[in-house]
Amino acid sequence: MNTTKTLAILAPALLLGGCISFGAEPPESLLTLTPTATAPAGTGGSSDAGTALALTEFEAPAALDVTRVPVQVNATELAYLKDAVWVEKPARLFRRLIAETIRTQSGRVVVDGDDPGAMAVNRISGTLRQFGYDASTSSVVVVFDAVRAGEGSAVETRRFEAVVPGVTPDVQGVGPALNRAANDVAVQVAEWVG
Repeated sequence: MNTTKTLAILAPALLLGGCISFGAEPPESLLTLTPTATAPAGTGGSSDAGTALALTEFEAPAALDVTRVPVQVNATELAYLKDAVWVEKPARLFRRLIAETIRTQSGRVVVDGDDPGAMAVNRISGTLRQFGYDASTSSVVVVFDAVRAGEGSAVETRRFEAVVPGVTPDVQGVGPALNRAANDVAVQVAEWVG
């Protein structure tokens, strides 16, 4: 193949290279939540519909329904922490963390997913109210309002909260502190569920 033909073939690709943008620079790292205890590989269980537990999708206000970490600057002002990006939306990460915590603490069959446990009578849903950094107190705050639906028309609600004080306003401080607070709330929810 001669040089002219090679250039003719490569020219469109080279021209497109200057026109295509794949977005902003990726972050140096992404934040995630990790449970303090996990079920070992090979662990399983069986249950009937009356004892299985299904976790449905958790709700979150618009400020938390993103992959950024919110900073409560004052009572009426919100910002996002520089360079802090979740691997996916925090309500989904938090739901998986709670599912794993309940599974390891209680041994119950826990079904977690976008359409979990059609056969499970017991369900946990809820709203992640706060999941970020409070600049006025230098702390991270996690607040979760849980709704537990059981057999018949039985419904129970409870608010869970965890605060980790003395956190520096950067990714290295806020990320681990949010993981610690989220695990604290997950343990509280697991104890409530039983």
